[in-house]
Amino acid sequence: MADRVGFREDMTESWGGIYDPGSQSDESYLLDRLHIEPIYDSFVCPLTKQVMQDPVTIENGQSYEREAIEKWFKECKESGRKPICPLTLKELRSTDLNPSIAIRNTIEEWSARNEVAQLDIARKSLSPGSSENEILPALKYIQHICQKSRSNKHVVRNAELIPMIVDALKRSSSRVRCKALETLRILAEDDNDNKEAMAEGDIVRTIVKFLSHEHSQEREEAVSLLYELSKYDSLCEKIGGVNGAILILVGMTGSNSDNISTVEKADKTLKNLEKCEKNVRQMAENGRLQPLLSLLLEGSPETKLAMASYLGELVLSNDVKVLVATTVGSSLIDVMRSGNMQAREAALKALSQISSFEASAKVLIDAGILPALVKDLFAVGVNQLPMKLKEVSATVLGNVVKSGCDFESIPIGPNNQTLVSEDIVHNLLHLISNTGPAIECKLLEILVGLTASSTTVLNIVAAIKSSGATISLIQFIEAPQKDLRLASIKLLHHLSPHMGQDLVDALCGTAGQLSSLIKVISETDAITEEQAAAIGLLADLPERDSGLTRRLLDEGTFELVISRVVKILRGETSRSRFLTPYLEGLVQVLARLTFVLAIVPGAVKLAREHNLAALFTDLLRSNGLDKVQMVSAMALENLSQESKRLTNLPEVPESGFFCSIFPCCSQPPAITGLCQVHHGFCSLKESFCLLEGKAVVKLVAYLDHTNEKVVEAALAALCTLLEDEVDVEQGVLVLVEAQGIKPIFDILLENRTEILRKRAIWAVERILRIEDMAFEISGDQNVATALVDAYRNGDYRTKQIAERALKHVDKIPNFSGIFQKMG
Repeated sequence: MADRVGFREDMTESWGGIYDPGSQSDESYLLDRLHIEPIYDSFVCPLTKQVMQDPVTIENGQSYEREAIEKWFKECKESGRKPICPLTLKELRSTDLNPSIAIRNTIEEWSARNEVAQLDIARKSLSPGSSENEILPALKYIQHICQKSRSNKHVVRNAELIPMIVDALKRSSSRVRCKALETLRILAEDDNDNKEAMAEGDIVRTIVKFLSHEHSQEREEAVSLLYELSKYDSLCEKIGGVNGAILILVGMTGSNSDNISTVEKADKTLKNLEKCEKNVRQMAENGRLQPLLSLLLEGSPETKLAMASYLGELVLSNDVKVLVATTVGSSLIDVMRSGNMQAREAALKALSQISSFEASAKVLIDAGILPALVKDLFAVGVNQLPMKLKEVSATVLGNVVKSGCDFESIPIGPNNQTLVSEDIVHNLLHLISNTGPAIECKLLEILVGLTASSTTVLNIVAAIKSSGATISLIQFIEAPQKDLRLASIKLLHHLSPHMGQDLVDALCGTAGQLSSLIKVISETDAITEEQAAAIGLLADLPERDSGLTRRLLDEGTFELVISRVVKILRGETSRSRFLTPYLEGLVQVLARLTFVLAIVPGAVKLAREHNLAALFTDLLRSNGLDKVQMVSAMALENLSQESKRLTNLPEVPESGFFCSIFPCCSQPPAITGLCQVHHGFCSLKESFCLLEGKAVVKLVAYLDHTNEKVVEAALAALCTLLEDEVDVEQGVLVLVEAQGIKPIFDILLENRTEILRKRAIWAVERILRIEDMAFEISGDQNVATALVDAYRNGDYRTKQIAERALKHVDKIPNFSGIFQKMG
């Protein structure tokens, strides 16, 4: 312990005041003057006052530093003076310089002894338990001697000081850590042996930890050291192998918190690390993709193959997919066309990744990917792809067709064929029927993408009809593979608005498919894409096809649909992104029952048992779901049409004999509880009367909806209260009470769609049959103008209705009464 205290006192005497960050300009001089052995005067140059490195002797035997005396003689010559000795100031006859070998050797031996002694002091200063004031001067001294001579770097390494400097990185003092990092960098500069020494153990891992340190100076020193180490090729893999190293460096290159120098060093470090392919892969994983793309474009064939293969394994963000497609898309397509089978596989898998974003898919289309993909799918013979790779080609094509491009205008063959040409679609259908489930699924997804576009769906419909493939496509509904089943149902869903009757005939004409479709709808409580597509398919089939409705009734479909709708309305179904289309489909399927109430046995019974009128009334409140509201209003219209048939008319007792002789004494019995519109006993559940359950008020509320389709359906439902078979006057009074008159006239005046205009004119004419209403409206010039416009420009039926309405408000003379009088 006493020796240790004595050592620290020696250090205080030797290095006291040497480490002073405020006087860095004097440090080198002070460190040069710091010696264990005393300096002899003959070692010091009279001109520089420093120990000579290259001593020479002039004519009079005086020794100087070569560089200093040469500069002295040069200044004498330039000033026109004769050369003189700087020390004696006596004139010299010659400026010849003779190396002072003996002095030089003596100085080197003396310096070596001092450096060994100083390094020994430094070693002791770096030992555990040393204070900051001991460690910092030691590190500074090591920096000094290494900068002074490259050979000293070997001395430091051989003295096994590098591990001790690394240990200083674990100190609590930020100043010590920064100085240790700086010292390691100086030791590593232009010295691969020292770099290798620093690669031992966990030194690199320790350095990497400083990259994410909270102190910016430590981050800067750490990245500078890593940059120096990365210049040595053998260390690149080691640096990249440290968990998180490349991720942190990539993050630093995009950092706004680090200074420019740190960002630049991080970028240069990454560029050095690119020499190792493993590092390039890591960079790609962490968003720095350009090195991988460069190797893919410019590397050796083996490297290109490796990079393409790895690109196919990466999960890319959408922005990166566009960058990759733009940079290497054409090259990958060229490999598809002409590469060997291994290269084509790698290219296809990479393209499968890149093509899954709409914008990048468009880039690939512009680069000419479509002809290559079609060729890969349809090629036979020696150049044909194995079925596994055809599946990848189909995946890429499936991605590409989702881009929304106009595939009718993109040629893919020598005869200006396009992807939607009949023979191309026939080939796709043929492949679907003659391959395995995996590729069948991908091929179906191609057709799903093409039928999702209104510009190409009709081409696909025509090709399917001409090939007679409808039944074979429907058979996939029973496929045990979920992906295959989903693709087929989605395709049929897209086709259903355009070939609904064909699909109905096929579903009803084959065993099992309809039942399987219904099973999909109910197989799980969690709403899936497949369920939404299945119910959407059923919903888009012709709503008035009574045969299909009977089949659905027999299968118990409507009970299933009702239970699902009720669950959703009660909030008993988990949220899903497919909830809205699923509910829309359910409501549409349920509404089809209301189109066949009069002709399908059991339809009215089911509607009564489950109180469908009340359910559809509740569905009107589905805010934000325009389609649900529209379909519900349409269903209520259909139900209301049946009210006049289903209302329970009262039995009027026959008059007795006395009343038949004296009719004046006859009084009809008073009957209470009759519906004012249908003149019978009505209810929402049994006769579907809109006057019950506040349905009228809810329908009136939608007459000013922003969606014209919803307004059309609501108005049509309300118009059932004004038809000939009911009490029109009472129907008008119901609308008055529900404040529905003004919205109907507003619809007439707004003239939003032709359908609304015709429907409003019809309703207005009925309303104006009531004298009080006609009198009130007769002074409204806007209504008169709208009716005149309909009278002048409408079709024949509209003109007739408008004419009657104008007569009600005395805008056209009513000649019928005159002709009766004349008769």
